[in-house]
Amino acid sequence: MATIFSYSFDEYVDLVKSFHGHVAPGVAIGGFMVDLAFKTLPAGIRFQALCETPKCLPDAVQLLTSCTAGNGRLKIVNFGRYALTLYENQAGKGVRVSVSPKKLEPWSEIQTWFYKRKPKKDQGFDLLMSQVRKAESTLFDVQKVRVAQSFTTTKRRGAFAICPRCHESYPADDGEICLGCKDEATYGTGKA
Repeated sequence: MATIFSYSFDEYVDLVKSFHGHVAPGVAIGGFMVDLAFKTLPAGIRFQALCETPKCLPDAVQLLTSCTAGNGRLKIVNFGRYALTLYENQAGKGVRVSVSPKKLEPWSEIQTWFYKRKPKKDQGFDLLMSQVRKAESTLFDVQKVRVAQSFTTTKRRGAFAICPRCHESYPADDGEICLGCKDEATYGTGKA
């Protein structure tokens, strides 16, 4: 029977639906990835997570571990690869789990979904989820890694200042004005 941490597959899918807003195959597959990575780590260590995509996979990490974007223990880099790493906080030693193109070959509907070979409305959702359940952790490559030091150091907040343009507080280390005012592309210069 497929399990993800202490959840049955169906229990985990219910969690995905309540957290992600719908049953997302990517978060379901991500659950198996997080479970596999966690089981490969030494017991009892404090770890962080690194996701190589902002799509779905970070939600699996946040559902199943204490690593969240909000507490700074989940880092997201957009390499466009469906891969994650769980790693020890200080030394950066960890395990990287990635979807293996070779290991997807026996799973036609997972391939169709993963490579977007059909529009979502034309994909067989029930078949896809059935294949995800059956495949479990067989879809992945696992490798021991050491993440770059930039991912093991946590930048502490320093003093705050008031931005002379927007009059909101911001980290003084960011310069004379806040980053939002430096990059007006976020909101533009017009009024709503």
